[in-house]
Amino acid sequence: QADLRLQKDYFAEDATYPPYLFRRRFRMNRPLFLQIANQLANEVPYFRQKTDALGRPGLSTLQKCTAAIRLLAYGMAADAIDEYLRIGESTARKCLEKFVEGIINVFGNKYLRRPTPEDLRRLLVKGDERGFPGMIGSIDCMH
Repeated sequence: QADLRLQKDYFAEDATYPPYLFRRRFRMNRPLFLQIANQLANEVPYFRQKTDALGRPGLSTLQKCTAAIRLLAYGMAADAIDEYLRIGESTARKCLEKFVEGIINVFGNKYLRRPTPEDLRRLLVKGDERGFPGMIGSIDCMH
């Protein structure tokens, strides 16, 4: 039921919430989120939907990735995820842990690198221009 609601609200062709709300709530656009979720599901077994002993579907890839993104985006407590996604606190924490590990392992070599001295200089100038001297970047990446 929670997975169907999530699908209808954000991922259906005629989603309940428009793209600008997806971007605000997930801190990225839907195609990027889906690309990340699909690649994680393909390369990290944890993100594949499984069935329980009775044959009922477990948590979906979208539920697991959404839980992790919500924890990262809002800095909320893991037990707050339960209300919408129907994921318990310990499972939400595990989603976050596996998500971060997966991002590093799957995307790290291509997208994650230490900033060069030139990168740092440029970021410090930008922060200074915006009234934040000495700041390298905003944690929410929404600037």
